Amino acid sequence: MKISQAFQSMLYLPFYVALDKGFFKQQGLDVDKETAGSPTTALSAVLSGSAAFSIHGPEWTAIANSKGADVGIICNVVNGAAVWVATTPDFKYDTLQDLKGQKVVAGLMPTTSTSLFMKLLKDNGLKPDSDVDLLQVQIGSEPGPFLGGQAKVAVLYEPGLDQVVAKGMKVAIGFPKAYGPYAFSSITARKNVDPMDAQAVVNAMELALRFMKNNPDEAVSIAQKEFPTLDPKIVEAAVRRMIAENVYPSSVQTTQQAYETAMQTQIALGNLKQAPKYEDFVIQDYVKPALALK
Repeated sequence: MKISQAFQSMLYLPFYVALDKGFFKQQGLDVDKETAGSPTTALSAVLSGSAAFSIHGPEWTAIANSKGADVGIICNVVNGAAVWVATTPDFKYDTLQDLKGQKVVAGLMPTTSTSLFMKLLKDNGLKPDSDVDLLQVQIGSEPGPFLGGQAKVAVLYEPGLDQVVAKGMKVAIGFPKAYGPYAFSSITARKNVDPMDAQAVVNAMELALRFMKNNPDEAVSIAQKEFPTLDPKIVEAAVRRMIAENVYPSSVQTTQQAYETAMQTQIALGNLKQAPKYEDFVIQDYVKPALALK
């Protein structure tokens, strides 16, 4: 059984916990993790049938759905807008107006981190293309130019955020707190997926989320195993921050609020014309039995 993830990402820790703790096996599944390299490639694997499930932002699934693909999301993986803005310690940040005229390091578009930052600027009367000087770099490489002094402001995912915090940078804006529940990453499946396989996947993920809540230290050590080239202290700081800021969901359920917040954001960004109906697109069939697991 193949599950295609967009990236090897700290955001997808619940998936790695389910693998590491044997929750898929316990549900009768032998899961093969495949890293696609992008959300669209991961989703294509599901559309073509080469993978049963994919993990990435639900907006990609919504776009495919709007073009007639019979796909939906069956499981919550990331429930917070896991993006932060950091500044150098000497930069005085009180309001967004302080960013006017600044050079800002951010991930190469299209990516949610830079999109959310651009939306925040627009919502506060700033023009992303003229009021700030956006230095777009490969996703994951943002800390380099920021720590190298090319800019006083950076837009980051984890573990980039805690890499720069460890070097004395300050967190100015946290999107998880600003947005609240936000369907950031989900498991996608075709509507005609084998229902027993889908149920087993959602059950395993529910057990993984419960495990993370009750065993944060072990969740940290699983993350450290998954990211062996990163400083273990930074991995720990990143995981603990994401637990504290409710980036990881409390259950496999994607609430209507979290779904609509994410979809309205994607529509505002111009990535999506209209969101599929929650009732049709967010498939609850497997969620209820998973929540009832003892």
